[in-house]
Amino acid sequence: MPNKPKSALVIGAGVIGVATAYALAKRGLKVTIVDGRAKAADGTSHANGGQLSYLYTGPLANHRIRSELPGLALGFNPAFRIKANPDPDFILWLLSFLRNCTRDRYQRNSRANLEIALESQVEMLKLLQVHSLDFDYQVKGKLQLLYTDKAISAIEENFGLKGLSSEDQSLLSLAETEKLEPALAHAVDKPRAALFTPSEAVGDARKFAGALLETLVEDYDVAALFKTRVEKVDLSEAGAVASLAGGETLVADFAVLCTGADRKLLKSLNIRLPVFPMKGYSITAPRGAHAPAISLTDSKRRLVFTPLGDTIRIAGMADLGWTREAVDAKRLQVLLDAAKISLPEAAKLDEAHSHWAGLRPMTPDSVPRMGRPHPALAYNLGHGMLGWTMAMGTGERIGKMLD
Repeated sequence: MPNKPKSALVIGAGVIGVATAYALAKRGLKVTIVDGRAKAADGTSHANGGQLSYLYTGPLANHRIRSELPGLALGFNPAFRIKANPDPDFILWLLSFLRNCTRDRYQRNSRANLEIALESQVEMLKLLQVHSLDFDYQVKGKLQLLYTDKAISAIEENFGLKGLSSEDQSLLSLAETEKLEPALAHAVDKPRAALFTPSEAVGDARKFAGALLETLVEDYDVAALFKTRVEKVDLSEAGAVASLAGGETLVADFAVLCTGADRKLLKSLNIRLPVFPMKGYSITAPRGAHAPAISLTDSKRRLVFTPLGDTIRIAGMADLGWTREAVDAKRLQVLLDAAKISLPEAAKLDEAHSHWAGLRPMTPDSVPRMGRPHPALAYNLGHGMLGWTMAMGTGERIGKMLD
């Protein structure tokens, strides 16, 4: 058993990296967090959907999606596309994804994610009891809008899988849904039913990461280095040495990779993890005339509407095989068109002040990867669309590796 490290280097300052830094710093480690961007959560965490969906942890790979795969490859579904990519890692990823499209694996992976998410919910509440952070956090529940018999059947199947009570989640009729969330009376395409989860929360991941990092610097003596790219990590019994782009080095007893979809350091360390980017989009705009008060997920259009302060975050899309962060205006328009069909008066779309695209680090089974392959190294990666939800829980799991 290696000695407990006294210092740690966390590479990556997205919401996963900052949550991991907190888990280490509160255990007494001297932590340095480093990121090549200008500030915390400046990448995929910058403008994600904003939902903390602790009980909504279903993997992307499932037994129902198999029949849709040819259409996804041909681009028939505007919200979810798969593009041919010659990268051998992507081909292996797709094969593993297909192997996970079974009922048994879906159930197993759902349980694994649910366990992490519930741990994360507990750790978030513990954090907020100790530190007052401003990140538009609210617990008002979530409505998942259901439009077909197939969608309703899937929800009913998951009731038994998760072992939840009617107090945890309930299936509502359209009339009950509109009573709970009056904004849905103005929907163009009416759902048949909705799943209501009262314990779900929302929050701005970028604001959270910034506020928590500020607390770490002030209260836990954490050092934060930005615009500083780690090019290489060397490991030995003495610890980890990170070589920076400018030629300098950082030395610590322990390093944690929280690098999202960026696989460069993983490959340099000969660590093979099935993590590949899946591109998503969002806009943030002022609240509209009929903005929802409750977080909504439109399951038909793979779209979320999240109230954050005085704004609405509209996020969605799943582009698998695309590896560049740049905002594609055509794809953003697809998102806007879908929002207009779903809830046209939720937000003032023509006044949107943020147009974002990010690369979610996906695993084939949608379960994040945490490990300690060397006494001086750990990784916390592959959270996919649930990074904001799982950040606190997976950060704590990394901390427990050292206990």
